Amino acid sequence: MKKILILFVVTFITIGSYAQTQWKADPYHSSLNFNISHSGISIVNGKFLEYTGNLTTDGEALNNANIGFTVKVKSVNTNVVDRDNHLRSADFFEVEKFPDMTFKSTKILATGKSNQYLLYGKLTIKDVTKDVIFDVLYGGIAKSDEGERLGVKAETTINRFDYNIDFDPAAAGVGKDVSIVVHAQFVKQ
Repeated sequence: MKKILILFVVTFITIGSYAQTQWKADPYHSSLNFNISHSGISIVNGKFLEYTGNLTTDGEALNNANIGFTVKVKSVNTNVVDRDNHLRSADFFEVEKFPDMTFKSTKILATGKSNQYLLYGKLTIKDVTKDVIFDVLYGGIAKSDEGERLGVKAETTINRFDYNIDFDPAAAGVGKDVSIVVHAQFVKQ
């Protein structure tokens, strides 16, 4: 009886592990973008150019998916060299001390609207980790001779002061709210 129980447990674990699908972010078809108010009259946008992202799904749906990203903060790019260097400094990201920004999902829930989800997770910037919720639009899966790809768009807004990015504490020049927009395409592994 004990051998049958052990066989059942091993079979259950094996079947469960095969049901999970691993995906890796494709940097050629993905982008990690942000927007922030400048002087209250315009928007500055930028992106991060170096990152890795992984997704684990149960089959082809996002239900019970796990998502993780690691971003090299020094790769910040706003198309203005002086501004990018300032963002890398202690006034903002302190990239020498805090080279990575990370996101790790904790759960994902369908909203009831077609292909829309709420992605809950932990965002770490500098020395601070906070709970965040992204609105996710699931683009679906495309199959080709090159394999399978899965696409999503995820959006949220954070308060930069929550992450010890305290330059311009009155937020007169640099706004406090940062909109994050992620366009991610994942390749099936």
